Amino acid sequence: MTKKTTYNFLIITILITFFAVFNGFIYTSNENENPVKLTEQAMHGQRLWQENNCWSCHQTYGLGGYLGPDLTNIYSAENKGPSYIKAFLNSGVKAMPKFNFSEEEKNALVTYLKFIDSTGYYPNYKAKFKSNGWVELEYKNEK
Repeated sequence: MTKKTTYNFLIITILITFFAVFNGFIYTSNENENPVKLTEQAMHGQRLWQENNCWSCHQTYGLGGYLGPDLTNIYSAENKGPSYIKAFLNSGVKAMPKFNFSEEEKNALVTYLKFIDSTGYYPNYKAKFKSNGWVELEYKNEK
């Protein structure tokens, strides 16, 4: 091996070691741990959301389909709320199908959307990017 090859090997080894240590530190840190606690009814709503593939058309926090609106803050939006959500589940509109949810299932979906709404804002214009790569967000339930 030439001197240049040895030097390149040493540099790559140092970079890989640094990368491994940094990732180990970031991903094992408990600093940003924020456990999510859903009620039983909200978990039922989440299962319904997933089973009916609501993600394919709707978004929460900007993630999901683009056919329907983002539902992150639908529960607390002006002129919206539980009755508004249930009305769309009952009747459907344009591209949204009419679902035959029971009253219990509609309440579960409303509870799930209420939980999502309570966790934050979308879009979150007050996000702060930290030097360690994490993003600090403003949450509704921290006020």
